[in-house]
Amino acid sequence: MRSDALLPNGVQVLERGWLSSNNIVLTGGDEGPALVDSGYYLHSAQTVALVDQALQGQALRFLLNTHLHSDHCGGNAALQAAYPGLHTSIAPGQAAAVRNWCPQTLSYTPTGQHCPPFTYDSLLAPGQERRLGLQTWQIHAAPGHDTHAVLLFEPVHRVLISADALWENGFGVVFPELDGQDAFDSVAATLDLIDALQPAVVIPGHGKVFSDVPQALARARKRLDYFVQQPARHRNYAGKVLLKFRLLELQQVPSADLLDWACATPYLQALWQRFHADQPLQAYVLDLLEQLVQAGAAARQGALLVNQD
Repeated sequence: MRSDALLPNGVQVLERGWLSSNNIVLTGGDEGPALVDSGYYLHSAQTVALVDQALQGQALRFLLNTHLHSDHCGGNAALQAAYPGLHTSIAPGQAAAVRNWCPQTLSYTPTGQHCPPFTYDSLLAPGQERRLGLQTWQIHAAPGHDTHAVLLFEPVHRVLISADALWENGFGVVFPELDGQDAFDSVAATLDLIDALQPAVVIPGHGKVFSDVPQALARARKRLDYFVQQPARHRNYAGKVLLKFRLLELQQVPSADLLDWACATPYLQALWQRFHADQPLQAYVLDLLEQLVQAGAAARQGALLVNQD
């Protein structure tokens, strides 16, 4: 079944892949069109063009972010410039960091990623509802992947916008764990919340819309159990994700340049310092890169490292 056939009227998903998050366009309501999540900054021009095409001449009125990782809000600034008066709502917890624009607190400096500064107008407070398009959406806290993340649930058609709390095959890196916080329990609680909501269809932050939610939850819980039992595997996965994101961004890069970038990236430095300091930092990064090559996620072409989809 086509993904758009699973969705109610006025809900359109712009599936973007893995560098930019999916964008959800909500239209048909009296308040005006809304968009959930805006992708990575490198794709900002494409995001604006896709949204403009989806709106067919209407002006975007509302922009909402499920959380403030760079691949979900990197297009905010471009959309705010393209649609003057755009009302932007962000998940709570990092309002001060956005207001004062602190890339360190917002994770952009630690991950070695970039997000152009943007502003916000209101917060997506858990427990509240928002009328978006033709539907009324509940706002729920969804900590785990990101401490401050929210998800949106439409109870009539039982549609869930899950962001990175649940994908068809797993969930996003549990970044608070990399900061030394115990966050696997938060992931479990968010999966329990999703199970309790009983969604009929899920719009994930990455990947296609899906309807076999029980199987997705079972896979996510199995993956979580694996990480709980072997946290070193999660740390290793996180390191490879950061490197893969950089490869997705550049597509091809001299291996020496990627190594230099990785060695200067605070999250990778911290992972090495806390768990792999018995070997040189470069050796730790080179091992992660070799794992990507062995998995087919990257390829060596002479002095270049090339992204492989």
